[in-house]
Amino acid sequence: MASHIKNMTEGRSASLIFSFALPLMVGNVFQQLYTVVDTMVVGKALGVGALAALGAADWLNWMMLGIIQGFTQGFGILMAQEFGAKRYVALRKCVSNSAALSFFSAIFLLVIGQLLACPILTFLQTPQEILGNALLYLRIMFIGVPIVMAYNFLAVVLRSLGDGRTPLHAMIVAAVTNIILDLIFVLIFKWGIAGAASATLIAQLVSSMFCLYHMKKIDILKFSAGDFGLPERHLSLRLFLLGFPLAFQNAIISVGGMIVQFVVNGFGVIFIAGFTATNKLYGVLEVAATSYGYAMVTYAGQNLGAGKTERIRKGVKAAIVIALFTSLIIAAVMLLCGKMILGWFISGTPEEFRQTLQIAYYYLTVMSVCLPVLYTLHITRSAIQGMGNTILPLASGIAEFVMRAATAIFLPMFIGEKGIFYAEVMAWTGAVIILVISYFSVIRKMERLLSVDRNLKNTKKFF
Repeated sequence: MASHIKNMTEGRSASLIFSFALPLMVGNVFQQLYTVVDTMVVGKALGVGALAALGAADWLNWMMLGIIQGFTQGFGILMAQEFGAKRYVALRKCVSNSAALSFFSAIFLLVIGQLLACPILTFLQTPQEILGNALLYLRIMFIGVPIVMAYNFLAVVLRSLGDGRTPLHAMIVAAVTNIILDLIFVLIFKWGIAGAASATLIAQLVSSMFCLYHMKKIDILKFSAGDFGLPERHLSLRLFLLGFPLAFQNAIISVGGMIVQFVVNGFGVIFIAGFTATNKLYGVLEVAATSYGYAMVTYAGQNLGAGKTERIRKGVKAAIVIALFTSLIIAAVMLLCGKMILGWFISGTPEEFRQTLQIAYYYLTVMSVCLPVLYTLHITRSAIQGMGNTILPLASGIAEFVMRAATAIFLPMFIGEKGIFYAEVMAWTGAVIILVISYFSVIRKMERLLSVDRNLKNTKKFF
């Protein structure tokens, strides 16, 4: 068994979760680094219009990524449970069936993305002066959907076995690759926004190959001919039912984001650029939350497989404390240094710079102050997912959609364009209310089911 694999069913919950999340956090920082570098290179080298084009493409691109991550995360739930229960033959079957489902899903999403990119951008009333660049960026990114799917699938396999280090190393390699290619493609070759998209995809390909190389070293994933063949119908259906609600949840959240983008597009290119500058920092704001979430999915999944629900309770409490403390530190940094960081993305005339920065920093302030809500959302949602329930997180995604869309549409009518900045935090609030209530309901249900199962086993032993 590879040394990076981690059994999370024994030991102190807080240290296990934090030590698992830390390398993921660093890896996500590197992933966000190349997103930030993309934005910096595009914003500084190509101007406010190109930055606005990236923003116009953001939510549609995020929808595709969210669907991919939803499916693969759903597959990872069952992998973590099988690993926690030490059912390694079933684990290999799960991985091979998930690989087949990932492949077919990637081809389907590639075709759908290419067909719908232009109609959706047009429907969102993307300003004509940035429509061409936004569409070009999406065309290239959607061609690379199989690459993105491959990385996310391989990373999920590793994380479900408790390996947070290999995805970290993959992200470091990808970040360095992306930054170098960004500078070459955009600044030297003058490929513009197409160069930024191409650099991202090549970096994802490199990270995929890195993960595959290390996954092949894991003893319990040494596949035999019997582990492959046609996907098993029952297992594939079970995996699909775990992954589809998460993919659909992310798609719904993205539709809400596109409604926000539709409203933002009506405020002009300068406003879009300022809004985009802060949105590109969104990943930095939630980088630790995402990492803690991945840790909780694996932790809850492994402990449920081992029948240790009390450890899940302890783990959630510990994770929330750690997450809230982290969110306060990140918020403080953004409030103190936000203007300087945002200034790295923005160019133009002095007046354009001033207006764009003012819009961006106001939005950044609103989100930073409300970060504890976002971090609580990630912990509770991931714990529920790890216990195999993906329907309740879907309900929270619907709540996010409703709150985000309603706030974006109606609040600007009363307080002007600044109302759009509150759509995101209202979405977090709606979701977290549902998730906190759902978590206590799910954990109690799991405790009852495991108690009944233990009683049945004891009865059989007696007779």
